[in-house]
Amino acid sequence: MKVAFSTWVVLMLATSALAASSKATSKSPVRSADEMECDHPEAKPESASTKEPGAVIVRGAKIDKAPNISLANLLQAPESQDGKTVVVEGKVRRACARMGCWMELAEAEKGPGVRVTFKDYGFFVPMDSAGAKAKVQGIVKVVELSERSGAHYESEGGRVLKDARGKRREVQLVASGVELKR
Repeated sequence: MKVAFSTWVVLMLATSALAASSKATSKSPVRSADEMECDHPEAKPESASTKEPGAVIVRGAKIDKAPNISLANLLQAPESQDGKTVVVEGKVRRACARMGCWMELAEAEKGPGVRVTFKDYGFFVPMDSAGAKAKVQGIVKVVELSERSGAHYESEGGRVLKDARGKRREVQLVASGVELKR
């Protein structure tokens, strides 16, 4: 009798867990096996697009008088700026294709760039930001990405370069404010 009761309890708990699991997955978008979950909140729908000629899109805080540095100088010696707040201007090479949770500034299609993420995921940029001119204020970070983070960025359309040791190292800006122009 005890065995039958124990089996019944286990079956009830398993059925309950499976039902909860199927409800949770039915609310989330279908993802392929090679996609990774994002560690940030879902984007709020943005009505502005960077495709409108002459449009200026502002996200986050107003850009103040932090020291300006050229993108080329930042990429040449990023360690000298690590942890400092700077203002950088450049062209958006890519933006997150899923929700606009990051963008990449670069001088050319090939070569190094700076990944821009947004402070506390408090704002995102339009997903069609590629090609826009950007002015960004943020804190410089020189980071070595985990394989998981690198794969995550690549799954969203980004490019992650490896250094001579095979490590995924990149320069990032954690932006407090962004201005985009076409």
